[in-house]
Amino acid sequence: MALLAPQAGGRYIDGTLGAGGHTAGILERSAPDGQVLAFDRDPAAIAFARQQLGELAERVIFVQASFAQMGDLAAAHGFTAVDGILLDLGFSSRQLDDPARGFSFLQDGPLDMRLDPAQPTSAADLVNDLAEAELARLFWQYGEEKQSRRLARAIVARRPVTTTGQLAAIVSAELSGGARAAQGRAAQRRIHPATRVFQALRIAVNDELAALTAVLPVALELLKVGGRMAVISFHSLEDRPVKQFFRQQSQSCVCPPELPVCRCGGQARFKLVQRKAIQPTAVEIAQNPRSRSARLRVIERLL
Repeated sequence: MALLAPQAGGRYIDGTLGAGGHTAGILERSAPDGQVLAFDRDPAAIAFARQQLGELAERVIFVQASFAQMGDLAAAHGFTAVDGILLDLGFSSRQLDDPARGFSFLQDGPLDMRLDPAQPTSAADLVNDLAEAELARLFWQYGEEKQSRRLARAIVARRPVTTTGQLAAIVSAELSGGARAAQGRAAQRRIHPATRVFQALRIAVNDELAALTAVLPVALELLKVGGRMAVISFHSLEDRPVKQFFRQQSQSCVCPPELPVCRCGGQARFKLVQRKAIQPTAVEIAQNPRSRSARLRVIERLL
């Protein structure tokens, strides 16, 4: 909130409403007449956030849609020159802790993972319908899982896989390799063996990286001069494109790198508010373990 710096009467976009915590923070700091255009693909999240916000919800326009549609929908609601935009790319604890949503490997439930339940393809569809090679590619590309081929082979051999518990058990058994090896591997990973597989499926089901790539240039153009955009990512596949795009946009020279001197005479339209990503403190991680991998990057419009 300090870096986004909401001001009274400002107009802001929360591209990932979730449980409404960030939107509430923006509304409180932009009182009495600040407004938020809030996006979320999950209708249950919107209903919950609306209830949680109480009277603050009167200053929110709720939109059930992907933030990838931000350009058109922001214009439709008159949010064409905004003071700030926030994207929190993580999933809410309510989604992760609900077994029926199928996001968690810690509780057994249907292998779903759809943010919008109306989406046609679930995680179970991918796990049971993709060819072994495609499944391995998905685990490697979106989960950076080094044992992607081995895991794909094991999953295909045990189809149909319909629950999160089944999938987590297959992955854990395949990667355990005995008690001593399991302990060494667990110490090396420090995460559940199924983490990367579940991440890969979730990203693929919801087309998350394509949505992120699509929204970044659109969002920056919606900022007014002095407006800021903040992005919170939770793994390298999210943070890397944000870091690279923000760095590119904050450069003044856009000449090809092979030119020895600048010929474009360019002037930077944006600046990095912090050169390095902001990470949670040890105290925050102790209070909220799910924040441990969070990275916050902020950019400001100059021209």
